[in-house]
Amino acid sequence: MWSHDGMICIGETYKNVVKMTFAKGASMKDPSHIFNSSLDGNVRRAIDFHEGDEVDEEALKGLIRAAVALNKSSRKTSRNPCGTRE
Repeated sequence: MWSHDGMICIGETYKNVVKMTFAKGASMKDPSHIFNSSLDGNVRRAIDFHEGDEVDEEALKGLIRAAVALNKSSRKTSRNPCGTRE
């Protein structure tokens, strides 16, 4: 699990795939269309990597940066200056 101001994504290994599930993926833009799994969910989106797949590194970095930005924006709106929930 990777986090920054909240969960970014979870990595899971399966027999035929490595899956990266983004906790707030449904709220993120995916201009490179690399989300290819869990597309019907209301919250999460995932990327399934199969053996031999080429990874679009720049697109993946962009998604990670977008997830961090989303977490930071959510954190700012959910707390008042004293650090307590509104």
